[in-house]
Amino acid sequence: MKAEIITIGDEILIGQIVDTNSAWIGEQFNMNGIEIYQITSVHDDHDHILEAMRNAEKNADLVVITGGLGPTKDDITKHALCDYFDTELEFHQPTLDHIIKRFRLRDIDMNKLNRDQALIPASCTILHNKLGTAPGMLFEKNDTIFVSMPGVPFEMKYLVEHELLPRLRETCKTKAIYHKTVLTQGLPESMLAERIAGWEDALPKHIKLAYLPNPMAVRLRLSAMGKDVETLKEEVEREIVKLLKIIPESVFGFNTETLAEVIGRMLVEKGKTMAVAESCTGGYISHLVTEVAGCSEYYQGGVTSYSNEAKKNVLGVSEESLENFGAVSEQVALEMVNGIKSVLNADYAIATTGIAGPTGGTEEKPVGIVWIAISGPNKTFAKRYVFVGDHRTRNIVRSSQTALQMLRRMVLEDFFDKL
Repeated sequence: MKAEIITIGDEILIGQIVDTNSAWIGEQFNMNGIEIYQITSVHDDHDHILEAMRNAEKNADLVVITGGLGPTKDDITKHALCDYFDTELEFHQPTLDHIIKRFRLRDIDMNKLNRDQALIPASCTILHNKLGTAPGMLFEKNDTIFVSMPGVPFEMKYLVEHELLPRLRETCKTKAIYHKTVLTQGLPESMLAERIAGWEDALPKHIKLAYLPNPMAVRLRLSAMGKDVETLKEEVEREIVKLLKIIPESVFGFNTETLAEVIGRMLVEKGKTMAVAESCTGGYISHLVTEVAGCSEYYQGGVTSYSNEAKKNVLGVSEESLENFGAVSEQVALEMVNGIKSVLNADYAIATTGIAGPTGGTEEKPVGIVWIAISGPNKTFAKRYVFVGDHRTRNIVRSSQTALQMLRRMVLEDFFDKL
């Protein structure tokens, strides 16, 4: 089944509000095997709404319309629906009774505009809106299902979950679908695609792979569609086992996990602690770590040693290293990581020093350069990276994620060395 979403409202087109409804509907439909063909936003304009509906009917089996069902004059969706389906508005007594009851409970007087929300196109199937005064409306035309719902997010969500999807499931118009996302870090999207090309080409036809890159990670989403969710799950898991053999060093988790969460579990399991010394990342690594509930079990703390004075006075970085090599150097990164590890008595530590940008770079030390040092019970090392581009926030995020991935690998190595 292919679906199109039509959102109605000038407020969306002028950027006054963000269309979160379409994103949520798309997610829910995807989980139920309904493909989103297109998302269209239109003005509060009668002819524009009709044009969007005509275009949608050509391509979609299901057209979902949100917005324009309020009591005010700019809410014109019902009139457009009447024209499109050649019907008229009529009072629907159960809807009117529901509206009257809601107003009485809130001790508010009801006016004509509120009463008129019970005017419903005569040919529609009414979807009861338990949470609001505007009901959902379902029509069928030329083998296409049209559903109109309020734009208020919590009302729309109720109607999708409790009215629309159950009806579609009863008619067997939805399919079983299973998603799992593999989280990777350390390989750019193009290099990752090259490494796993053979595996990707061998995937069964009903399992699709999507690359979802961002500064935090390259996510690989596997989507399988068929008749039985459990069978699909087993098939996807078998493919993931094959993938892990190809890029074991890059995969750090699944679905919505974060690197900080994964590291936290590992440290708790091993009874170890960590600390962070940051310069160019400005406390962002500590922010990621402390977003995880329960991090006090393993996180000793962090120091944002932005100035050379802080590096010297708090972390014990030597004046000689700063003068001879500069703050952005392997020597300083190593002294920072040893310093924070000692000051906070941690088992593992991270240190970062670099040039986040957009200014401050030189030919020798360009914007995007960062030295990341990692220290554990068995070894300490530093590595140089140059992240392309002068986008400050992006460089900070990439540096932070890379540092956490380096720490994860070190903790893993220490664990396996003891086995």
